[in-house]
Amino acid sequence: MSTVLSSLLHTLQRLGSWTFASGDQEPLLLSARDDVDGHHYAVGYRLNGKSVFVTQVAQRCHAIVTHPEEPFAVFVARRPGTQSYVIDLRDGKLVQTLDSPSDRHFYGHGVFHASGEWFYATENDTTDPGRGLLSAYRFNEGRLTRTHELSTHGLGPHEVAWMPDGETFVVANGGIRTEAESRVEMNLHAMEPSLVLMSRSGELLSKETLDLQMNSIRHLAIATDGTILACQQYMGAATDAAAMLGIKRPGKTFEAFPVAEPQRQAMAHYTASVAVHSELRLVALTAPRGNRFFIWDVDSGELRLDAPLPDCAGVGAVEDGFIVTSGQGRCRHYDCSNVNITMKPLELPSGLWDNHLLLH
Repeated sequence: MSTVLSSLLHTLQRLGSWTFASGDQEPLLLSARDDVDGHHYAVGYRLNGKSVFVTQVAQRCHAIVTHPEEPFAVFVARRPGTQSYVIDLRDGKLVQTLDSPSDRHFYGHGVFHASGEWFYATENDTTDPGRGLLSAYRFNEGRLTRTHELSTHGLGPHEVAWMPDGETFVVANGGIRTEAESRVEMNLHAMEPSLVLMSRSGELLSKETLDLQMNSIRHLAIATDGTILACQQYMGAATDAAAMLGIKRPGKTFEAFPVAEPQRQAMAHYTASVAVHSELRLVALTAPRGNRFFIWDVDSGELRLDAPLPDCAGVGAVEDGFIVTSGQGRCRHYDCSNVNITMKPLELPSGLWDNHLLLH
């Protein structure tokens, strides 16, 4: 594969689209799972149900980030985890455990730079609880070594992603202070959520938020044209009308996506994962507390799908639509290539999936 084509495919993957598997193989679905006894696993499955690896790890993982050139992925610790795991995608071997420093913990997400030389993970500074950081790891001789950190210019950073230029970070600062080894919120009435754009050197380029102070910006999907989709978890009163999906179009301000009231209420103030399909111009959203899965047209705001799905979890784009996992039910494939969206269940293990997946 040429260097140019390899770079293009990696860019599509980073922006929430797909990469094509080699040969005739099904795409590899990467995610974190638990078992009924509460053990934690990093897993890789083909969409036809074939298990590639099921690797037990000590701490629960959240998001997955693949290296642009090498056959491994980082399974990032769920907040407030202190270990992330580098897994060989060929056989599931645990290659390296990344331990956060004693006064830091992971926030669940990270990104590789397209060069493959740098990996960045969102972290909490527990000496100043909630102060957001991107920890930078350098890849050298097959290992990642933590070298420095950057401020995310906000509190409680959750997901980090790249803009299409591959040099500008997008950070979803959740705005919540948490102490070490805790998921208890310390500042619900003084939250500071923000959507930040920053350079790879750490320079703040922009910082925006939505109307309600207690609307925690959590997860991101970036289209190839630079459109940013962000989904939220609202920490305020159940009667408040909080926007659960936001959008920042190129050259525009960050604002609420036009979600109709029945769908907004069905989300129960909580969203888990968002994905964008740049070619079909669709955005998909999971709302596990409401047991609903949604798809909209990015440009018109038209609702394309409102479907029941028990404890719907991770969502990712494939060539003709989306793959969705579930914490309680079966994984599903939604074909969006025609006017009428169709669904079929997948031959994958049911339930106990984390809120994120990556299709590689």
